[in-house]
Amino acid sequence: MTERKPPGVSFESFVDRQIRQAAERGEFEELAGFGKPLASLDAPYDELWWIKGKLHREGFAVLPPALALRKEAEDAREAVAAARTERQVRDILTEVNDKIRAALRRPPPGPPLNLAEFDVEAELTQWRAGRAG
Repeated sequence: MTERKPPGVSFESFVDRQIRQAAERGEFEELAGFGKPLASLDAPYDELWWIKGKLHREGFAVLPPALALRKEAEDAREAVAAARTERQVRDILTEVNDKIRAALRRPPPGPPLNLAEFDVEAELTQWRAGRAG
């Protein structure tokens, strides 16, 4: 909005005219969520709604790094159970093991890590047994 308000025109009519012209040009039709109801319409009012939404959009984690890594290790164990191939199991465990190894070398702030690397071969043996049974 680089156009300046002409003298003698109220701000309300000036802004209304710009909105109407933008709508006529179709500038609002490509917006995310256009034509969809607001997700938070039925939710109770929260004074911190904007801050929580911003944190969610930015991917901010509320958990301390050590607890987030523990949660990631639990999620990896669940992903291994759902994996379809040995390659997927190895990839999942290798990725989380790299993160655990880095955290063990340089412990993150917060509570103790209390994690050890996954034994990939032992986990594969359990995964094969679960698939056979």
